[in-house]
Order: sequence, then structure tokens, then C-alpha cells
Amino acid sequence: MTEAECVECGADVTLHDDIEVGEILDCDTCGAELEVVEVSPPVLARAPELEEDWGE
Repeated sequence: MTEAECVECGADVTLHDDIEVGEILDCDTCGAELEVVEVSPPVLARAPELEEDWGE
């Protein structure tokens, strides 16, 4: 297991060994949704907000 820093609160977020770019996870400390943007070394960013589709 490896760790990366939460971009919202700075806490360490534990990542499993087979983490993939684009994976979404939650920070256990602040609850922020984070996206994996790099795997080696692991880098996290704030996950994009989902927008309503409204059938378009």
C-alpha cells in the first residue's frame, strides 16, 4: 500500500497497490472526492463535479 496527500486537507490517503489513473476515492479525514491523476508517484486532484445531463 502507498499513500498520497489529500489536496483539500493535506491528510495522507492510503492507496491500494493496483490503483489506476481516473479512479475516484474519498478522503477519510475530510470526505473530499479525489481523482487519481498519476500513479508513479501517486498524485491526487479534486474529482470533477458531475453535471446534470437532462437527456441532451
